[in-house]
Amino acid sequence: MSNEIRATEHFRHAYTKDRGELLNRLRRIEGQVRGIARLVEDEAYCLDILQQVEAMTAAADSVGLLLLEDHIDGCLTHAIETGQGEPYVAEVMTVVRRALGRRSARPSGTRA
Repeated sequence: MSNEIRATEHFRHAYTKDRGELLNRLRRIEGQVRGIARLVEDEAYCLDILQQVEAMTAAADSVGLLLLEDHIDGCLTHAIETGQGEPYVAEVMTVVRRALGRRSARPSGTRA
């Protein structure tokens, strides 16, 4: 999305209401990463490490979902209400597709 669209925003980012929770979750993830590094340094059992990696991944996914929910509920809703929804929807879909490891569900050049 262009900076020109972002510059027209006159509201706080939607995640602001969850900022404390997001920071706490991120700090926990940071601790999990340090714990995984210690397991590797100590040559722990592979599956023990993989289990911790899965827990860390689930925690990161949780942060991503909370941010996405806040963005859709706040930023995207505001953009639609002010007539600027189309580029925001396109941007959200690009990020979601990337997160899912896909380029597009539709053949090139088609829109619903």
